[in-house]
Amino acid sequence: PQLLEKEPPGAIKTSMPHSLIEVLIGMDNRILNELKIFYIQKFNVSIERDLGGMLNVSSGYKRLVLAILQGSRNESEIPDPALAEQDAKDLSEAGPNRFGTEDPVFNALLASRGYEHLKLVFAEYRVEAYEDIGESIRSEMIGEHQEIYLQIVNLIRRPTACFAEALFKIMKGVGTDDDELIRVIVWRSEIDLEEIKVEFGRLLDRSLSDYISDETSGDYRSLLLAIVK
Repeated sequence: PQLLEKEPPGAIKTSMPHSLIEVLIGMDNRILNELKIFYIQKFNVSIERDLGGMLNVSSGYKRLVLAILQGSRNESEIPDPALAEQDAKDLSEAGPNRFGTEDPVFNALLASRGYEHLKLVFAEYRVEAYEDIGESIRSEMIGEHQEIYLQIVNLIRRPTACFAEALFKIMKGVGTDDDELIRVIVWRSEIDLEEIKVEFGRLLDRSLSDYISDETSGDYRSLLLAIVK
């Protein structure tokens, strides 16, 4: 959250929806509300207004982000099986385009239900719809809209694996996105970096430290390795 807070209003660019979702998914209500207060104090504008005016993506995604920022998620770690079954049924019965930009059912669930509860909803959805929720998203969404919602589902189901994959993508190929790399490493170092390191090794059969050593240099590399090791 502190990394997002430090972004000036004009720096919340249209190209950041994937990074924004990484930050918002998993953030608890208390931190979300602290973030909103800090943002107003620092930039004299609400983060909801800032993001709502700058995100150049689907209106459905904008509504989801703004709904998450309300900070009203049920944070119980114990899912309600009966409610999860009903949520999955409601989603399945929403009909064609139930994951489209106009139907509010999916967004409402993603913004208000607890993460353990949502995992159970996804499992119940497979029973109700006879297909995985990811398959439904792929069949009904396209482009960046599809990518964002698949990212949300994956972050809820398997967050550490998602961040391990994200770190690999940041460093692979020609050039490393230094800003993204430091953002993810510093942020997750206080949450689940040890688990991410395990997932990274499982994914690539190589340690995260070794990969950072090869893809970075100088003091920047030393700083990252000091955090990771």
